[in-house]
Amino acid sequence: MTSAFDFQATSLDGSTQPLSDYADRALLIVNVASKCGFTPQYTGLQQLWRDYRDRGLVVLGFPCDQFGHQEPGAAAEIRDFCALNYAVDFPMFAKIDVNGAHAHPLWTWLQAQKRGVLGTRAIKWNFTKFLVGRDGQVIDRFAPSAKPESLRKPIEAALAD
Repeated sequence: MTSAFDFQATSLDGSTQPLSDYADRALLIVNVASKCGFTPQYTGLQQLWRDYRDRGLVVLGFPCDQFGHQEPGAAAEIRDFCALNYAVDFPMFAKIDVNGAHAHPLWTWLQAQKRGVLGTRAIKWNFTKFLVGRDGQVIDRFAPSAKPESLRKPIEAALAD
């Protein structure tokens, strides 16, 4: 695979979603969890989606239960939690692994494109973020501690390209 748009994933409702449907848009791809110390970042992610979607940004949430069992719920529970607590309406996907033998191929590719702190490849925790340009290439990787509002300048640059 040579672009983020070459992948597909299962949406929270169980349908197959080709990422090519988002071609020519910038993507903010995030592994999320409902019971994480970073879960309040849903507010900031939703705000980025509201502020930039008309300019071509799509926020994509991928629930993951690989870190401290912080996403134990089924798809309906995840959807309801996000909607009721954070008014999330950006695209959300079925629960996935981001590391290991069963990692989703998109996440394996993302890690190969942009390493984390100290050159590490593996995702270290929930709310790791990847910014992908309109060309489907990874622009940057942001640590879980990076607040969504701190990504405005890189997002604006990606949307200007």
